[in-house]
Amino acid sequence: MLSSLRIPPSEFDLIVVGAGHAGSEAAMAAAGTGLTVLLVTGNADRIGHLSCNPAVGGLGKGHMVREIDALGGRMGLWADEAAIQARTLNAAKGPAVRATRVQTDRAAYMAAVKRDIFGHPRIFVREETAEAVLTENGRASGISTSLGQRFRARNVLLTTGTFLRGHIHIGEVNYPGGRRGDAPAEGLSRSLLELGFTLRRFMTCTTPRVLTASVDFSRMQPQPGDDPVPRFSARSPKTPPLPQRLCHLTWTTEATHEIIRKALDRSPMYNGALPGVGPRYCPAIEDKIARFPEKERHQIFVEPEGANSPETYPNNIPTGLPLDVQIDLLHSIPGLERCHVVRPGYAIEYDMLPPTQLHRTLETKALPGLWCAGQINGTSGYEEAAAQGLWAALNVAAAHQGRAPFLPGRNEAYMAVLVDDLVTRGTDEPYRMFTSRAEHRLLLRESNADLRLTPLGRELGLVGDGQWDLFQKRKADLEALLGELSSIRLTPGASLRAFFAEMGQSAPANALTLGELFRRPFMQTAALARLWPEFAGYPEEARAEAEVTLRYAGYVERQEETARKQAAGEAKPLPEALDYALVAGLTTEAREKLAAVRPATLGQAARIPGLTPAAVACIEVHLKKLLARHA
Repeated sequence: MLSSLRIPPSEFDLIVVGAGHAGSEAAMAAAGTGLTVLLVTGNADRIGHLSCNPAVGGLGKGHMVREIDALGGRMGLWADEAAIQARTLNAAKGPAVRATRVQTDRAAYMAAVKRDIFGHPRIFVREETAEAVLTENGRASGISTSLGQRFRARNVLLTTGTFLRGHIHIGEVNYPGGRRGDAPAEGLSRSLLELGFTLRRFMTCTTPRVLTASVDFSRMQPQPGDDPVPRFSARSPKTPPLPQRLCHLTWTTEATHEIIRKALDRSPMYNGALPGVGPRYCPAIEDKIARFPEKERHQIFVEPEGANSPETYPNNIPTGLPLDVQIDLLHSIPGLERCHVVRPGYAIEYDMLPPTQLHRTLETKALPGLWCAGQINGTSGYEEAAAQGLWAALNVAAAHQGRAPFLPGRNEAYMAVLVDDLVTRGTDEPYRMFTSRAEHRLLLRESNADLRLTPLGRELGLVGDGQWDLFQKRKADLEALLGELSSIRLTPGASLRAFFAEMGQSAPANALTLGELFRRPFMQTAALARLWPEFAGYPEEARAEAEVTLRYAGYVERQEETARKQAAGEAKPLPEALDYALVAGLTTEAREKLAAVRPATLGQAARIPGLTPAAVACIEVHLKKLLARHA
């Protein structure tokens, strides 16, 4: 039983450096598994800050938010609580690529995160800047801070975002900053270099914010949210607590493009002032115009910063151009002709730690007890960061408690695809999750995240009784519905012939089950409910999941079979100290790549870029010889 008097211990189980999305999720998860956590942040007012667009989810990203929630994490709950608009993207497409995106109230989201962080009895917050990672007996033992404090811990998790030697660029103006309004972390980069880690420079951009009262929304296309409002978490109330708001759509013009083209020599990305590698999939507006000169216009989603915020976010205009150019280009866009810029957009470059220096648990290979999650690992996006924070925290807890590590496979979770891509392949640019990155994406639907992962979250101690009861009911409803659909048989007769005639289809000559009927392309859920009224009595989620389960059964079975075959490689561990110089038949390039990544399994080795099937076969032969030698 915890005492009501909250006194920090002399040594923590985990120190989390950084309180963005990776750090906040990690702190909550670690504390939820029973660890005592110190959360160190340079600005306690900005815990859980949405530094760029105040939106959560999207293609691939929404899948990970659902996975975080299924495991007992928090991001989905925070987003639902702060939601001012929610939509299902790709609703008309296949189930694998449907995804939830929530526009949030920035202040409400941060308030929810801070409430939970400060309210947790095992989390202690300290507003300081970490300067160095301390070591003892060959492992991380704590941190020192800019105020001369030294905190001890068994594990240290770095979730530093863009703060490591962060440098901000607005045209020709540049200055140190972790983000606009916050100081960078200078000393921690030096500490990591002294510990033998390799660092690289990456960069990203954010969008100018404009005064809502200065935007002419009548010249834009309204973009309403969905009704009923999609929710990330079954734990959230079905009705959002905040009023729902419209978003709007407008486009750049040829005048916009000409303004940008004329100012490219003043962009830090084009004049050599900013050497860091930027994101391919969320590029600066000047990069879009330069790279795609044939495009006549680009979409701009004009989104509110909050339910009652005085600021609006013109999404899709991240930029590092000078402020005068930013103002001119905004004024060339329909509806923004007279807008007032409250905050300029800016580019920021920062240090990242190439993630091939990490184990699959996200613990560093060179220094046991030191872990990394989020943008420090080369990713972009809130959701990628939160997923890594949860992943790292669960593995810290597993190591602390002497349990097996948390390592779901690529066929079990998008977050597993994310981590495996990072530690096996590395990244030469800020990594963003897409559904196309998952070879088993039909197995990894948003809609079945809880079926995939909630039992595991329960086993790990993060899924509480309330969430577990909701999951058990949903699972029971789905199983009951699928059972009825597979057992109830329809026999040919006048009523069935009339039903098929109404649908413009030929009636079957033989009996068939409701499930077999449901698989037919013309059969929709409303029609099935007319034929079998009991169908409408099941919850909407159970009906939707049953439809996907039945319609895509053949495709799912094929992906499951492929996953089983791939699992054979994952079941063959590679010794960590394996000397690849002794493996006959490997090229020098293959040996170098294997020595750098040090794959944990034969399957992971096969995914190293440039490693051929012949090289994998050489390793397998070498392993068999080693086993025979020690038999």
